[in-house]
Amino acid sequence: MNLIQLRYIREIVRQNLSVSQAAEALHTSQSGVSRQIQLLEEELKLQIFQRNGKRLVGISEPGKIILNLAEQALREMENIKRVGEEFTQKDKGTLTIATTHTQARYFLPVAVKQFMQIYPDVALAIHQGNPTQVAEQVVSGEADLGIATESISSYEKLLCLPCYQWNRCIVAPEGHPLLNDVPLTLEKIVRYPLITYDFAFTGGSLVKRVFNQAGLEPNVVLTAIDADVIKTYVNLGLGIGLLASMAYDRERDVNLGMLDASHLFPASTTYLGLRRDAFLRDYVYNFIHILVPKLNRKAVCSALKVG
Repeated sequence: MNLIQLRYIREIVRQNLSVSQAAEALHTSQSGVSRQIQLLEEELKLQIFQRNGKRLVGISEPGKIILNLAEQALREMENIKRVGEEFTQKDKGTLTIATTHTQARYFLPVAVKQFMQIYPDVALAIHQGNPTQVAEQVVSGEADLGIATESISSYEKLLCLPCYQWNRCIVAPEGHPLLNDVPLTLEKIVRYPLITYDFAFTGGSLVKRVFNQAGLEPNVVLTAIDADVIKTYVNLGLGIGLLASMAYDRERDVNLGMLDASHLFPASTTYLGLRRDAFLRDYVYNFIHILVPKLNRKAVCSALKVG
C-alpha cells in the first residue's frame, strides 16, 4: 500500500467512478490507475469498488471505510507538507478559495487585490460553484477556504465563521410599472415574471419559504447562479429580477431601476468555512483577516481550538 494508490482511489471517487477522467486529472495513464487499484485490492484481499464488467459502478461497504481513512491519511500528509512549507517558504505557496459568483464578483475583489500586493508569490485560485459545491470542495481539501451563504454551515467537518449579512432587492428595466408601485409587497412581485437565483442556491430556499408562508407562488420564468446573468435577462425585458442587493450597481446598471426588498425577506449570512482539521499557513490567516477584519489569527485559532 502506498500514497499513490490512496490518491488514485480518492480521485476516482471525485471523478464519479470514471477511471479515465481520474487518470486525466492525475496526469497519468488509465491503465496505470487501473493496475494500482488492482494491486491495492489484491493486497487488502477485498474489492474497494463494485464493477459491472470492467466498469466501476459503485463503492463496496469496506471500500467506503477505506476511502474515508484514505482521505484522512492524505489530509494529514498535506498538513505535514504545509508545516514544512510554512518554515521554509514563508511567503510562497497557493491559496484556493471556493465561493459563489456573487461573493467572487462583489465581496472578494478588494481583499484579493490587497492580499496579492502583500503576497506576490502566493498563487491564488478562485473556484466558483453553488454553496453545496463550495462546502464539498473545502471538505475534500480541494479548497482551503469556502465563502458562501447559510447552507455551508450545516457541514460538521467545517468550522463556519460569519462574515457579514446581506439582503435582497428587485430590479426592473427603467419605466417598469413596478418601480413606481410602492411600497413593494410580495403580492406585487408575483404579478410579474420573476428571474432569480436557482431555488437550491444562495438563499433561494429562504426566498421560496417566504412566498410559501404568504400563500403565494412566484412566476419564476428563469433561474441562474450568476447575478450578472439575471440582470442581462431583466434588461431584455423577460421579467423582474430578485437578487442580492450588493449585486446592483447604480452606475453600472444604468438601464435598471432598483427597489429594496429587505423588509420582505430575512437577512442572509455569508460564512467563511474552514476544515476543522486543516493546518493553515500564516498567509491564510492573513487573508481571512483582510477579508473580515474582526477575524484575526487569535479569533480564528480560538474558534478552531488550536494554539
